[in-house]
Amino acid sequence: MKVTQGVSKVTKLDAQLSVFSLGGINEIGKNMYVVEYANDIIVIDCGSKFPDETLLGVDLIVPDITYLLENSDRVRALVITHGHEDHIGGIPYIRKQINVPIYATRLTLGLIQVKLREAGLLANTKLIEITSDSKIALGGITSTFFKTNHSIPDCLGVVFHTPEGAVVHTGDFKFDLTPVNNQYPDIHKMADIGSKGVMLLLSESTNAERPGYTPSESQVGKHIEEAFHKAKQKVFIATFASNVHRLQQVIDAAQATNRRLALLGRSMVNVVRIASELGYLTLPDGMLVEAAEIGSLASDRVAILCTGSQGEPMAALSRLSRSNYRNVEIHRGDTVILSSSPIPGNERNVSKTVDHLFSLGAEVIYGSSSVTGMHVSGHGSQEELKLMLTLMKPKYFIPIHGEYRMLHQHRILAESVGVEPANIFILNNGDVVDIKEAAATQSRKVTAGNTLVDGLGDVGNVVLRDRKQLSEDGILIVFLLLSKTDGKILSGPDIISRGFVYVRESEDLIDRASILAADTVNRLQSGQEPLNQWNVLKMNVKEVLGRFFYEKTGRRPVILTIITEI
Repeated sequence: MKVTQGVSKVTKLDAQLSVFSLGGINEIGKNMYVVEYANDIIVIDCGSKFPDETLLGVDLIVPDITYLLENSDRVRALVITHGHEDHIGGIPYIRKQINVPIYATRLTLGLIQVKLREAGLLANTKLIEITSDSKIALGGITSTFFKTNHSIPDCLGVVFHTPEGAVVHTGDFKFDLTPVNNQYPDIHKMADIGSKGVMLLLSESTNAERPGYTPSESQVGKHIEEAFHKAKQKVFIATFASNVHRLQQVIDAAQATNRRLALLGRSMVNVVRIASELGYLTLPDGMLVEAAEIGSLASDRVAILCTGSQGEPMAALSRLSRSNYRNVEIHRGDTVILSSSPIPGNERNVSKTVDHLFSLGAEVIYGSSSVTGMHVSGHGSQEELKLMLTLMKPKYFIPIHGEYRMLHQHRILAESVGVEPANIFILNNGDVVDIKEAAATQSRKVTAGNTLVDGLGDVGNVVLRDRKQLSEDGILIVFLLLSKTDGKILSGPDIISRGFVYVRESEDLIDRASILAADTVNRLQSGQEPLNQWNVLKMNVKEVLGRFFYEKTGRRPVILTIITEI
């Protein structure tokens, strides 16, 4: 390693290829992968995921990019495989900290532009459109691409050509041989890539536990149209806004049954607008109506396409199920279709929404996609994962985009098609695979984890801990008025409880706490000169009251002490 003026200069002789994940391994969501050779770093995808109920007040989870910030001068590009939230949702938050060119396909760029525009970052961000035929040089790494199928158009797999060999990242994929949009997977190109040699394959694992093949998206359209024909009143259909193929099939069903179509949900409106403008959706003239117009149309001539298929509390379908959506109501006899499968962890929210829909008297089509026919996965099942492995013939393999059981099953599939068990790495986020002279090792880690985001920006662990404590034990506010001249208590302590104890039933407890707080202040002020270090007073009052309340109640409320002097 040669060092000049504090800048690392890596020669070809001692350079190595390094590959790791900052998000997307041992989890579903917030995908971010890194390919590094010598002085060049390329980032693949920049996703987000939604928090669970333990992350109070958190809006979004994005990857921790400490490593990228520490090496920002070497980051050459952000390459995006497709436009789903778990692959583009973190871009505005990361872009605020590091500005690199973003490479993506036409539709994906359209979705990214909306996010960057809302964040005020679009004007200063370099966006570069790519196709499956593109070839881009990023430092010492050259990238080429191949088409894949997924539940959104314009999906790409990526090949990184390095001096140590080719690294292939599949993106999310399935092998749909009858795609709705006639964008067929580049099977011949994949085979050609494999015939030239793949040093390392990173392949998604979402459906590694499902045997067989994933059905074609084209099968869903006929089931949707059949349900539209049978519906006697309004039809509500909820699906992922980004599933443009599904949206087109809903539009086609509405046209076939002579129904006008309304869009509910901000993301649904945005995706339909962008996809239509870019030519990925075909909308008949005059089909779309505003939500306010629905009431003036015959109920059997209306279809409503909305968000909320995962039971998200503030999404359109959930609000409709609670009769809490302006201008639109679900009436007895209306048909509601959930054209999706619950993402693991969302089952409870979906069940609540379905219960509410039934209570309104709606005809609800939900449940297993194999039974209803209203949904197929966008991810390849076991035989498709084996096909990808067979086409690529990798020397080394890293299963990605899945929870541990999925990664484990994908490893078994890889072994079954001839990948050496010792050449398969099941990693955690931050685990680095280094390849030098065609030999791969995993012996080091980089910083990786979650960045929690609310409406104001990052949320640290301290803030989250306080929120958790507030939710469990409540808060006490202690007010004190002191004399500016001698430091004596002029008024108080007055104690206000919120979420801790009901004051009217705990007057004795609050009175004793007030006396204890006053004694603490008087003791500290009993010296020759009054103590004017308010931080010391506040800390002592907090400690004394904290011990007192824990002894009496077994709980630890957040205690705020407010001191005013006059």
